[in-house]
Amino acid sequence: MTNQIARASILAFALVASTTVATARTPYDGAWTLSIVTERGVCERYSFPVHITNGKVSFPGLVNASGNVSAKGAVRVTVSAMGKTASGSGKLGRSSGSGRWAGRSGEDRCSGTWTVQRS
Repeated sequence: MTNQIARASILAFALVASTTVATARTPYDGAWTLSIVTERGVCERYSFPVHITNGKVSFPGLVNASGNVSAKGAVRVTVSAMGKTASGSGKLGRSSGSGRWAGRSGEDRCSGTWTVQRS
């Protein structure tokens, strides 16, 4: 009898946990490819992968990065790596998005646009 109660409790917990995880997903979750274009300054052009999980933005391979996507697709991100820092904001749709960014590479200030496509 105790085994049956334990099994039922574990099953109930697993169902509640999976429902909680499923409802936390956003329409923007998944793999994306980000392209950064510099319009002012001497910063380089970049293209790299981005991942969104439960509305949190992460950059595989970059340690100092954070960002969020709102329920309506508004995105804000901050990154820093190898003496370079940048922050950006914009808007995501279900398969693409765009926005503006500004940052520094050493003493040089840079700014420009970014676009993202679902991978």
